[in-house]
Amino acid sequence: MKISLPFVTYGYRHTRDAGLALAVPSCAVSAGVLAVTLLLAEIARRLVNRITEQGSLLSQLLHEVVAAGELCACCFELCVIADNYGVWVYAVCLWALTVWWGTRWGSATACPYIHYEDVVEGNTDVVTALLKTAAQLGGGFAIYNYIQYIWELELAETHIDKADEDCVADLHVTMFQGAGIEGAATCVARVASRIISQREIPLGNYIDAFVGTSMVIAAFDLTGGYLNPILASSLKYDCEGNTFEEHVIVYWVGATLGAIASIYLANHPTIQKLLGKPKAD
Repeated sequence: MKISLPFVTYGYRHTRDAGLALAVPSCAVSAGVLAVTLLLAEIARRLVNRITEQGSLLSQLLHEVVAAGELCACCFELCVIADNYGVWVYAVCLWALTVWWGTRWGSATACPYIHYEDVVEGNTDVVTALLKTAAQLGGGFAIYNYIQYIWELELAETHIDKADEDCVADLHVTMFQGAGIEGAATCVARVASRIISQREIPLGNYIDAFVGTSMVIAAFDLTGGYLNPILASSLKYDCEGNTFEEHVIVYWVGATLGAIASIYLANHPTIQKLLGKPKAD
């Protein structure tokens, strides 16, 4: 889920008076942005529940819009945290957010390949999967104006000129190497998620978030470690350094193939034998 780290800055990058930006700790502003985003998303979810029939296709689509927007908005701000406080602070924040989302999103995923897995397993149809993908894309791209508005306010020193900053791609390996990295990291994360879900492992949500975050960090300096096509497109589509073909192959094809492979790996007899029989209820 990342995010370029072209430089890490300490202290002030500007000599001009930044007003409130210099009076409020930048870390507090970033925490505030994340908190407000989570609150707004929670309000949006409750509104969706009020105006739609629970479980209907319309409800599912709107929840995907909200979840994707929430994910991408938070990760835009995590860019700021990563650039200024380092990858490990970013990792802790990402883990905590992932745990939170696991308790709030319900059936929404903000990630298209989850629905493609469902298609392969016969749990949904192609049209529904594509509609949910479109809803996620809508949420992921619509949120851009929201985060731009916040950055333009320049409430923190770390937000100064952020809205006007050039977008640079995170792919630092070849296209096929990148696809392999995104695919392998996604596969590991999804295998772990499937096993945790199948065996109802205690504290599974925390462990699942830890594995996913670990895979993000492992790929961080190579591809950005997005492990989610919607997130990658919202944050990095059409950025300098990537062609359209590279973006699609690395972040969409690579991650999706990794997710599909996880279906067979998680259920492979060898893996199941190594793990042993699930505990009886």
